[in-house]
Parts: sequence; C-alpha cells; structure tokens
Amino acid sequence: MGPTQIPAAAETPFLLDVRDLKKHFAIRKGLLRRVVGYVYAVDGISLTLRHGETLGVVGESGCGKSTAGKTIMKLMEPTSGSIRIRGQDITHLDRKSMRPFRREMQMIFQDPYSSLNPRLTAGSIVGEPLTVHRVAAGREKEDRVAALFKRVGLRPDDMRKYPNEFSGGQRQRIGIARSLALNPQLIIGDEPVSALDVSIQAQVINLLIDLQQEFNLSYLFIAHDLAVVQHISHRIAVMYLGRVVELADKRTLFTSPLHPYTQALLSAVPIPNPTANRTGRIVLTGDVPSPIRRPPGCHFHTRCPYAMDHCRVAAPAYGEVQPGHWVACHLHAIGSAKAALTR
Repeated sequence: MGPTQIPAAAETPFLLDVRDLKKHFAIRKGLLRRVVGYVYAVDGISLTLRHGETLGVVGESGCGKSTAGKTIMKLMEPTSGSIRIRGQDITHLDRKSMRPFRREMQMIFQDPYSSLNPRLTAGSIVGEPLTVHRVAAGREKEDRVAALFKRVGLRPDDMRKYPNEFSGGQRQRIGIARSLALNPQLIIGDEPVSALDVSIQAQVINLLIDLQQEFNLSYLFIAHDLAVVQHISHRIAVMYLGRVVELADKRTLFTSPLHPYTQALLSAVPIPNPTANRTGRIVLTGDVPSPIRRPPGCHFHTRCPYAMDHCRVAAPAYGEVQPGHWVACHLHAIGSAKAALTR
C-alpha cells in the first residue's frame, strides 16, 4: 500500500499561511493541579511563505520564535489560530490525518547531536523517514540515502558510522540529509547553525541556499544572529514577547527599520572593522518582561525610548504601513492618522 496523498489544494499563492497563531502553556499548582496562569509563548502571529522563499524569524531569547516553529510543525498543538499548507487547513488534524502532510514539512533542529539517535547509524537515521512513509526499502533505500549523503557533502562510507563519530558540522549535515529524504516543500530551521563554529556556519548556510535553488525549497529560518538571517532570507519577521512587531523584505528592514525594537536590534550588530566609529547605538533599559505577566498595551513600552501614554494602555494594531512592510507601533499609526487629517 502506497503513502497517503494530500488532498488537492485550494488556489493560493502561499505554501504556508499562518493566521493569528497562539500557543499558551497552562501553569498548574496545588494538589489538584489547578490552572493559576498561563505562559503566553506565542500570542497571535500571522505569517505567509511562498514557494522557494526564505522567511527569517529573529528576536531575543524567550520571544517565542522556537515555540512558533514547533507549533507550525504541529509538534505542539496550537491554542488557537490557523495553519494552512497549500491552502489546506491542518490546525486541528489528528496524528493520523497529519501523516501525509509530514512529507511536505520537515524540520532541522538546533542541537546537531541530541536530534540524532545515538543508537542508530547515520545511514539508518537518514533512511528512517523512507521506511516510515513506505517510500523505499532495500537496495533502493540504500542508494537514495547514499545520494543524500553525497549531496550534503558527506561520503557514502559515512553511512555506517554513529553520530558520536562525527563533528558538529557533519552531524548537522546528517540532519539536513534526513530533512530532505522525503522531498519536502517546507523546511523549518530552528536555529540550525547557532551551535556551530563560525566557519562551519558559513558552509552550512551556503549548503542550505544551494539546496533551496536546486529543489525549490521554502525555509522558515529561526535565528538570533541577524547577520546569518540577512544572508539567507528574502523577508524577515521580528518577534518580541510572543508577537511579530515588524515584517519586511531584508533590504527594507536593514535600511529603514520602523519599530524601535528592530532599530535597537540592528544597532547592536557587530561591525567587522575595529577602527570604525560606532554611532547610533541604541541601548535598551530593563529586561524582557515575563511572558506570564505581560505589560498592558504595547508589550515593548517598558523598554521603548519613545513610549507615550497611549502605548501603556492600548496594544498597537499590526498593519501594512508601506507595500510589503508591516509594523505594530503607535508611532507609525499616529503618524498615518495625522497625515490623513492634514490632507
């Protein structure tokens, strides 16, 4: 019996369409394990991704970007919102119904060692998806795995080795080969190069770009390194405390950031020139608020140098202020309103 086929998709330009996605974790205490609060890890994000496109997701540690990636992959069940793959709503599908979509969506994890089973050989790890989804077996499976090893820069002889016999960069190449085994359309990378040396990071990033061009892959690339995200992404979404605060193509975001948080992040990017004069450094005061007790109004107002009274009581709307440039900030909403009144 062959693998289950995905139903015909509705007409849509997007491979991935996420609307108002939320993931809240209940906090339970006491003998009866009563719910006393929630961790608002992802608090209403909306993203779209086209075929062959890379969308980078950046933000400080704890902003919810990794949780968002795992929720989109349905490794965690969303609290609310919707997730569509090629027009098909997968938000509430059970494990059995999700099975055909697993071939369309794969993930590269952050830790290149803990994501690999130490009891299996590298060849068995890469070939396991082919067995689970009944795509190939026997000699055909071995040949396909050997071809994947060659494509990611490993030797077919490496198929017989165990994960502990590889370096960190080689382990991540095994993870990439495994993600390619089923010919997916979407790959979510959860900080796939953050655990690697800088020189190895460049090799893996260039490999991912080459694979995207060869197989027309779409990436949702989660990272905290803006230089890496700038190199690989077509568009970039900036997250803060569970929400997307700005989204634009990478040229626009790096040259004309609108949200104060984005401006602060970009001002902290190191300049690879020790003699250059550093101007315009924005230092944010205070710590990131707890996702359990979020500030009212705009979540960023406790650290924003431009915060107004209105920011402390009303959450800004997330809107398109320029073609393709989305931002959630009262500064630009108020500016647009003033401009409309003076016409």
